[in-house]
Amino acid sequence: MKISAAIFSCALVLVTPLYARDKTDVLIMNNGDRVTCEIKGLDASVLYVSVDYIDGTASVDWSKVRHLESKQLFIVKTQNGSVYTGTLSTADTGGDRPVRIGIAEAAEKNVVIERQRIVNINQTSDRFLQRFNGSINSGLIYSKGNESTQYTLGTQVSYPRERWSAGASFDSTLAGSTGVSTSTRNNASLDVRHLLDRNNWFYIGIGNWLQSSEQDIQLQSNIGGGIGRYIKNSNHATIAVAGGLAWQSTEYSPSAEIQGAQQIVLGMAAADLEFFKFDKSKLAVKANVFPALSNPGRVYTNTNMSYYLKFFGNFTWNLSFYGNWDNQPPKHSAGSNYGASSGLGWTFGNK
Repeated sequence: MKISAAIFSCALVLVTPLYARDKTDVLIMNNGDRVTCEIKGLDASVLYVSVDYIDGTASVDWSKVRHLESKQLFIVKTQNGSVYTGTLSTADTGGDRPVRIGIAEAAEKNVVIERQRIVNINQTSDRFLQRFNGSINSGLIYSKGNESTQYTLGTQVSYPRERWSAGASFDSTLAGSTGVSTSTRNNASLDVRHLLDRNNWFYIGIGNWLQSSEQDIQLQSNIGGGIGRYIKNSNHATIAVAGGLAWQSTEYSPSAEIQGAQQIVLGMAAADLEFFKFDKSKLAVKANVFPALSNPGRVYTNTNMSYYLKFFGNFTWNLSFYGNWDNQPPKHSAGSNYGASSGLGWTFGNK
């Protein structure tokens, strides 16, 4: 499929190794240890750093950091949805008072925030490529007995900025064996979010492109937008919900006996859930429900779930589940396509 090849090529370009920063940042731990490093970012209560004499990225418990200082630029997000951009340094609190992080946004502006309120730190830069984060995962199963082959491939890329962020993903699966038609599924998605002045509320725009031989779908395009809110935003979990409107165009295979593309106006309800455990595991669930407004009674649903365990450096073991459902599919076509896979993965960027 031409669109999947193009998207995959773009993903390979985006995951090209990025330019590294100077390792001149300073960390001082509660026990007095001092580390000169490159601060990569903070996520799920884990501070990721790179040290000259350590291969890969090291993970540091955020609650055990007493002092940090960096002249590099970062995007800092807090529990209430506030976002800041600037360099980092620890404010002098003295005694046993909580550690407070100073964010110098400009020479004349300095913001001080308590450490426990900070939930995310991302590198940013004047260099375009240094702003990307992402991951790649894949799996392969082959059986000689019936010449059965199954593979999965997934890529994710995110581009965070102060008040907005963009993310793209591509997932591909193939299953085939002797005497059975090869089954393929290719799915690409794009979402853009812009934070509103009201804390934890955001605008969202989505795009999704699906090919599924199981459902006789040659190409299904969804374009939509709406408004959402972060229900929970902490160092251990993130929960966001959104609602709005979408437009869908579907081109079916000739076996579906449908001429031309189906055009449908949809409602949209979406939920994103992420749960973390210190530098060991992460569970992410994305679910979307699209009730057809121009075809009452018809409902489309899709979901993606992934769970990973980090076992060495930036390498992970992944377990994934995907599914698409249509409660009123064309005659002779399947109303669902779902599956699960496992394999190895690799993260890049600030982790």
